[in-house]
Amino acid sequence: MSGLPARADSGGKRRRAGTSQRAGLLGAVLAAAGVVGGIAAERALIRRSRRREPDPYAAVKFGQQPYDEALTVTAPDGTDLYVEIVEPVDGVELDLGFDPGRPEPVLVFVHGFCLDMGTFYFQRAELARRGEYRMVFYDQPGHGRSGRLESGEYELPALGEALRAVLDATVPKGPVVLIGHSMGGMTIMAFAEQYPEMFGDRVVGVVLMATSGGRPEQVKFGLPAMVGKLGQPLLPLLNGVTRVTGGVVDRARLASSDLAWLLTRRYGFGSPRPSPTLVSFVEQMNSHTSTETIARYLRTLYTHARYPALVALRHTPVLVVCGDHDMITPLEHSEEICRHLPDAELVVVPGSGHVVMLEHAEEVNAALFRFLEKIE
Repeated sequence: MSGLPARADSGGKRRRAGTSQRAGLLGAVLAAAGVVGGIAAERALIRRSRRREPDPYAAVKFGQQPYDEALTVTAPDGTDLYVEIVEPVDGVELDLGFDPGRPEPVLVFVHGFCLDMGTFYFQRAELARRGEYRMVFYDQPGHGRSGRLESGEYELPALGEALRAVLDATVPKGPVVLIGHSMGGMTIMAFAEQYPEMFGDRVVGVVLMATSGGRPEQVKFGLPAMVGKLGQPLLPLLNGVTRVTGGVVDRARLASSDLAWLLTRRYGFGSPRPSPTLVSFVEQMNSHTSTETIARYLRTLYTHARYPALVALRHTPVLVVCGDHDMITPLEHSEEICRHLPDAELVVVPGSGHVVMLEHAEEVNAALFRFLEKIE
């Protein structure tokens, strides 16, 4: 597993430093806009309301989930990728009446920007309980337990190559369903652009959750709207963020944890009162992503434009899922994907934000299971 609790215990200093650096950058930008002042007060109000309202996930131990095998796969650019495999339960295929002579597709999950494989916590838990499918999860370069690129910026074609390396190592033959969230969906598009021949034969289904095929001027990737509007002019600041020191970072650090939590709540979720436990889980994944990694990803995300790559998916079943309150990759991005893929199924989840598979897990799981049943 991604080992979130273990890293919080054994690598606490490093995690806190990463959180402060990341929130320090956002804090510096927000402070320049004069909006930091109310952060502590707003968080205090939320804390008081949390004591009055029940949290359905308060008892859930997010983070570590069981797996059958963990391995490291090296991408073509030399980045080590952390991978976990969950095997199906013996005999489940026969019990459910499946044809034992026909292999079920392997499900390969690709997470988004500033997250890790824990993104699919509820999908993994329910699929493991059912025991029908072999599942592969991995942390994208610079995220979770995977290694970082030694130099240069992260590029989507390299992420596509990394996905290919994971497939070659874990699913060298047989049918595959690719499931991507946000940047994970973009990774799948890059993979399709590079290996169109894989679709329809090896890749028998694709699930795209809260993602985009382009229109980078409208994609914020987790940054607040006021920062996202800066677009390309912000990139030089972000590229030099690791050099920001002194009083700016020190002042921003005072509000870092509250700031990161509030930004996650505001821009990751659609409900006005999302589960605080879920918000904290997502914020932990965010904070484990270093400021350096964030800066080295942003240019390729802002310049992402891969609608032509969707041609490779024309003859492959595709499910598109999006929340109608997604502020990061809004609904029109999913609708645009479906315009290029007229046979794709679009599922819009009311009241959900960007982390739709966490915020409304039951609805997403139901749509995913229906989709898998149709392509078997």
